[in-house]
Amino acid sequence: MGRDAFTFIVGGKAGEGVKKAGETASSMFSDMGRYIFQADEYESLIKGGHNFSTVSTAMREITGTYLKADMVVCLDRRSYDIHKDHLSEGGILLFNSDVMPTGEWKGTGIPLTSLAKKFPNPELKMGMSAVAALAAALGHERPALEALVRAEYSKDIENNIAFAGMVWDAAFPLVGQKFKLERGNQPRPSLSGNQAMALGAYAAGLDMFFAYPMTPSSSMLHYLAAHAGELGITVFHPESELAVINMAIGATYTGARAMVGTAGGGFGLMVEALSMAGCAESPVLIMSACRVGPSTGAATLHEQSDLRHVLGAGHGEFPRIVASPGDMNEAYGLAAEMMELVWKFQTPGIILGDKHLCESAMTVELDPAKAGWSEPSVHSGPPSDYKRYRQTTDGISPLLFPPAKAVNKWTSHTRDETGISSEDADLITEMHDKLRRKGEAIEQHLRTLHTVNSFGHGVPVIMTYGSTTMAVREAVRISGIDCRIIQPIYLEPFPYWAIDCFCEAPTPIIVEQSSTGMFAKLLAEKLGLEPRPDQIILKYDGRPFDPEGLAARLKEAM
Repeated sequence: MGRDAFTFIVGGKAGEGVKKAGETASSMFSDMGRYIFQADEYESLIKGGHNFSTVSTAMREITGTYLKADMVVCLDRRSYDIHKDHLSEGGILLFNSDVMPTGEWKGTGIPLTSLAKKFPNPELKMGMSAVAALAAALGHERPALEALVRAEYSKDIENNIAFAGMVWDAAFPLVGQKFKLERGNQPRPSLSGNQAMALGAYAAGLDMFFAYPMTPSSSMLHYLAAHAGELGITVFHPESELAVINMAIGATYTGARAMVGTAGGGFGLMVEALSMAGCAESPVLIMSACRVGPSTGAATLHEQSDLRHVLGAGHGEFPRIVASPGDMNEAYGLAAEMMELVWKFQTPGIILGDKHLCESAMTVELDPAKAGWSEPSVHSGPPSDYKRYRQTTDGISPLLFPPAKAVNKWTSHTRDETGISSEDADLITEMHDKLRRKGEAIEQHLRTLHTVNSFGHGVPVIMTYGSTTMAVREAVRISGIDCRIIQPIYLEPFPYWAIDCFCEAPTPIIVEQSSTGMFAKLLAEKLGLEPRPDQIILKYDGRPFDPEGLAARLKEAM
């Protein structure tokens, strides 16, 4: 098929509105009826450093951004040095001539800083100059640019319109109408993974959200806090991750559908409470987003190194449900499904995200009707007969919530059916058997759900999971490789029963973003797969796969 996407890159310093410029470019393409994928890279700095936003767009679904861009706008010298070689053949490189020393430079210069200094808060306006230059290159007239600025830059609106117009006037004679992009019939909405998961959990009945800010999960907290009133939910920002998880567990005791947002380091602090949720049979839902580790690592960059962390977190034995969405559409539906599952089975659930999924944005087509409402089993007899940990064949005990007049003791101890702590040998055995039966019931229920995605029907087979699925799909799409992509959505219980394509297929190619092949080892454990080393494609430099580069590596592995 070949590459049929248009890519735009804007780079500059933190504090210059680079991310906002990328979001506005995405809105511009979406308003044209085109599909988009936007990804941002930034350093862990409030001001300075290097930030850039990449937006790729096409007239079909697009599931990744491209390293080679058709248009690059550099707001500072560092961005020029980094991105000058990221220009595709026939592309446009536009740079801020005010920050470049005298000499010959590749591309076209405009004195953006000089133009911005004619207005208040000039640094904040720099990103807008990239939007104006892009509008000129796409052949958008000034009235269309003015409408876009009014919609996206509502503060100091008149100065923003005037500045954007000045940049457009300077850019149009140089790059005007260089690109003629096809338009669709209607605008297309887009969401980040964090926004999609937040809305999916809400669709399933989310009542309370708890989080302590930690990249790359923080935008979920910001998004839900900004919309808490219209959604009718309560959003808490406690003093620590320990408070976050314990408050969420306490909220489930009252019947509130509670969700937690965190990242790998914050999840590490929650592990003791995760075990308490497993013992108390608390239906708390956790979204844990992976970033580069170990420890602080590269706090704002991407990898998939938390797989074993979430699968094995906690002490003792208790059932948990772990799933990882493969794109933003799936993030919405999976968050709703996970909320339903944790309440059905009264056990903690973890959605494993990552920086690329959580913070990137893509065109979505959501169907709220497919999001199930979480309905737990509720005690129907007299309150005096209630036993919180009643022994049942599937390990699921009916719930009862305040203000019912009954003894309702949730506990982190071994206990009898009423929740009274006990160290009796038989009761300890009964508790473990109950939790084991619940784990078996979860697996039996997952057998009735869609737990594995399959794309294509050819050979060889490519196995991947989480956000890397998007890069694999894009790489296969543009290269024309005839293969089948297999993506397990659920990781615990692992859906080995649904992966039947290996019976007659060769050993698969495995693609993931870790340095030790964690996913490959999980497949070896669960499926007995033993691919050759050259069939395991790894990337662990903090950046997601570039589809064209990945396509080349896939062909080598084949």
